[in-house]
Amino acid sequence: MEGFSGFPDGKLGVTFVPNLFFTELLPIIDHQPELKVTLYAFYALSNQEGQVRYLRLADFLTDTRFMRGLGGTPTEAAEALLDALERAVARGSLLHVVIGTADGNIDLYFSNTEKGRAAVEGISKGEWRPDLETEEIVNILVDRPNIFVLYEQNIGPLTPLIADELKDAEKSYPVRWIEEAIKLAVENNVRKWRYVLGILRRWQQEGKQDGISERDSEAKLRRQIPKEYEDLIKH
Repeated sequence: MEGFSGFPDGKLGVTFVPNLFFTELLPIIDHQPELKVTLYAFYALSNQEGQVRYLRLADFLTDTRFMRGLGGTPTEAAEALLDALERAVARGSLLHVVIGTADGNIDLYFSNTEKGRAAVEGISKGEWRPDLETEEIVNILVDRPNIFVLYEQNIGPLTPLIADELKDAEKSYPVRWIEEAIKLAVENNVRKWRYVLGILRRWQQEGKQDGISERDSEAKLRRQIPKEYEDLIKH
């Protein structure tokens, strides 16, 4: 374990963290890298100047001391960072926008404050763009809700086990399928991941036609779900 020698005497720099972080956000963060990334974002943003403040993905990656605390190797650290950022965005601590440039996409992260939300809205409407040291921005791609966001907003709290299962689902099924399966679960008032996964598996087995043309009834949905998941439907 690496030790800390303590804070020195004299005037020290400080980072502003709202009290609401300690009373509302800290109690529900159950993932250490997510907590590290969230606190680091507060620190890095508070040390910027200007009315609109944001962090690029590169700003995290190039802080070598910070990255060493996320993983034993650069690859492990980068994977932990991306996972933690996804969790922070899903939880609502940070806002994420992807900006397309001539050189490729650039990930930007804003704090979920009034100014951060206004900046993201301005980007999405084409009313404002960050002053990036790249070639002229050619298009703006505002993030669709990722699978973590969809789960937390529609099914329930995100746990480490569920997060792993969601990642596996992203590798196995099209994102559109996952969105539609979650929609069906909500419409049928069965907010359980096993139920959503059952829909996905049946679609994969039987071949799914893209798009939901009508609201599935409970009886129709039962025909889509393997028998081991039928007990999840509320009567």
